[in-house]
Amino acid sequence: MAATVKMFVALSLFVLVFQGERTAGRSFSIDYDNNTFLKDGEPFRYISGSIHYSRVPRSYWQDRLTKMYAAGLNAIQTYVPWNLHEPKPGKYDFTGNNDIEAFLKMANDTGLLVILRPGPYICAEWDMGGLPSWLMKDNSSIVLRSSDPAYLGPVDTYMAQLLPKIKPYLYNNGGPIITVQVENEYGSFYTCDYDYLRHLRELFIQYLGPDVVLFTTDGWWDGVLKCGTIDGLYTTVDFGPGTDPAGAFKGQRKHQPKGPLVNSEFYTGWLDHWGQPHAHTDKDKVATYLEKILELNASVNMYMFEGGTNFGYMNGVPGETTFQPVPTSYDYDAPLSEAGDPTDKFHSIRDVISKFRQLPPGPVPPATPKAAYGKVQMTFEATVLDKLTDLSPDGPIRADYPITMENMQQSYGFMLYRTTLTAAATGAKLSVPGIRDRGYVMLDETPAGILSRNGPMDLNLTVQAGQVLDIVVENQGRINFGRYINDSKGIIANVTLGNDTLRSWSIYSLDIDGALPTLFSRPSNPAVDINGGLPPLSPVLQKDIEGIDGQLTNQEKRSAQPRRSRAGQMVPSFYTGTFSIQDTPQDTFLNMKGWTKGQAFVNGFNLGRYWPVEGPQITLYVPASVLKSENNITLFELEASPCNMAQSSDADCTVEFQDRPIINATVSRRRGEKYDSTATDSAPPQLDAFVAVVLGVVFSVAYPISTVLNIMLS
Repeated sequence: MAATVKMFVALSLFVLVFQGERTAGRSFSIDYDNNTFLKDGEPFRYISGSIHYSRVPRSYWQDRLTKMYAAGLNAIQTYVPWNLHEPKPGKYDFTGNNDIEAFLKMANDTGLLVILRPGPYICAEWDMGGLPSWLMKDNSSIVLRSSDPAYLGPVDTYMAQLLPKIKPYLYNNGGPIITVQVENEYGSFYTCDYDYLRHLRELFIQYLGPDVVLFTTDGWWDGVLKCGTIDGLYTTVDFGPGTDPAGAFKGQRKHQPKGPLVNSEFYTGWLDHWGQPHAHTDKDKVATYLEKILELNASVNMYMFEGGTNFGYMNGVPGETTFQPVPTSYDYDAPLSEAGDPTDKFHSIRDVISKFRQLPPGPVPPATPKAAYGKVQMTFEATVLDKLTDLSPDGPIRADYPITMENMQQSYGFMLYRTTLTAAATGAKLSVPGIRDRGYVMLDETPAGILSRNGPMDLNLTVQAGQVLDIVVENQGRINFGRYINDSKGIIANVTLGNDTLRSWSIYSLDIDGALPTLFSRPSNPAVDINGGLPPLSPVLQKDIEGIDGQLTNQEKRSAQPRRSRAGQMVPSFYTGTFSIQDTPQDTFLNMKGWTKGQAFVNGFNLGRYWPVEGPQITLYVPASVLKSENNITLFELEASPCNMAQSSDADCTVEFQDRPIINATVSRRRGEKYDSTATDSAPPQLDAFVAVVLGVVFSVAYPISTVLNIMLS
């Protein structure tokens, strides 16, 4: 026995020594004289693809990484969103889908190196470019992405938490991380603060050590490279298909005379916007220009390789002057679809890669199975006003004038602003110039109109003294690129009615996600309570339902609906439904045809925003990991449901789970026109990248040049 123990100890010591020697022999560096990376002393070129762990369910991380490895990639690139990992000051979250260490280990075990982009700013079409909104609490004038102490202090505190977690995963320490980006496309930002970049450089070196390869990424022309680069950070560029690689790399060479050529963002597709056509970039064009890059012996990262999903409220808003939010789907027309399925573009790229490095053995993993679970009957539950106590359990904050969402210590979602009118008025203009971003106006619980940051910001009202004015405000996502990323939400300026400034507001933070688990708790028979009688109805429903005698059937309960305006707008309301799955749950897609705008939840998981009347996205991706044998779905419909409308049947109050997505529905109406929901299943003509920009990215005039020119030339 003693001999066995000694042998075990000896073997353990041998393994530890062997691993230590192997780690000590690992190195990743830049050979400036020979214009190449060196990996373990040998020339190295990476062929990488972007995947954002925050946009892919953790249960599918391995599936996506395995497919990327099968494509011939030897590396991946990922962003680290600060606002996910520090949702409140000093409150950190590196668990579950935010477990970046688990993601890095999984990549390493798959055989993929990692190019890490930890920010603090990341852009990524992610809310506020990954910066936490609480930075603006009581300080809306904070100069973000600069040496402003109000910004740098929280940056230092956060990086002191993040970077030590990253250090063990550096390549030199036995992990997969070969390079680390500092900031992101900083040359496009107006501050041009070299002291800020120097501070970040020293901060990263302090926590990661002097041997880590730190780099920057910017467009390839001098105007942005001038402000985006400093000594000690390796300069890389980004550009898409259609841009001559040799010409673009000349821009890199002007600021980085020696070292490897690197395109850190080679665009395989492009982002979408509500109300505009789905972007498409031709696979052959992508393959052709990828091959041109690789022929120059350059390293390249394809952005995106797997786009994923903006679950919850995390979509960003690119641009500066035109407010055009990104949809829930971040499919990006990438080689792997939003649901992680290999596309024709995937195989075209794989064929190109095979010319430059040996592909891994074995077939490409297949698409994940999809299921069509059919239609689900939805039932009206309550209006947002009925459930105000549950949604805002701490009650309102009372103030003379409106308070922003950030000053209410809320980051995402919805708020309600309420005031009692003190004087009568006929045809008076209600003006809310500070609406951020969309407001649903009600007068004595009756819909009165919709306000929008994009207009209109006012509407005419006839009111009586003592009437209650409610405005439910939706945060549609914060600007993620450009000088206006200080994008406060809620109502950020005074509200006037005629010539009077409205005062004495009660302001409610609405925590829908937190309240949802118990919001509609009820006995097994929803028509009766535990004593056999009817639960009390809200005053709104009491007024709207005729003939109630205390014995509602389920059918009659379904016919109970919130008040609507003459234009069809209703009080924002909740609808629920249930469905069963007999076998192992599979991925599916929730078709929102017939509904208008809102938020969808399955089993309490926030799938994201739906807005089928704008398009191009009609379905929401539902990963199998959120499903079980018995499921519930909740919709928070903001504008108008198809339920109990004139000339509609009970069957119209449904949603449908289908086995394929619709993210490319035809968008042919002007903003504000009535939407024809019968046309949502048709797909538009295939648009190449330039046409998609001209039609779908009108905001490009305001979108800083570092991104626009890349796409316009793509």
